[in-house]
Amino acid sequence: VQLQASGGGLVQAGGSLRLSCAASGSIFSINRMGWYRQAPGKQRELVAAFTSGGSTNYADSVKGRFTISRDNAKNTVYLQMNSLKPEDTAVYYCNGFGIATDYNYWGQGTQVTVSS
Repeated sequence: VQLQASGGGLVQAGGSLRLSCAASGSIFSINRMGWYRQAPGKQRELVAAFTSGGSTNYADSVKGRFTISRDNAKNTVYLQMNSLKPEDTAVYYCNGFGIATDYNYWGQGTQVTVSS
């Protein structure tokens, strides 16, 4: 499984960005996909994800501002980020998890920087 993330960049506070994560390879082994982020000096944290049942989970800090979506035909998951805040600055990682393999797949990370 390969996960290719894109769409990060520099944006002013209040702005928007959309991240994309394209999956390829043995994608049938992935049951859940989502986005995590890691800010300097902090642990990696869940931002938003699809559960294996298709519902969504969001970190409290992004609820109402971020939306996760997917295009199954393109094997791509998106993260629409609106009303961005400086505290959203982090490297964002696409994640895929396989229940049967109990294995996490990670994309290469994309930097999001929000200036005040």
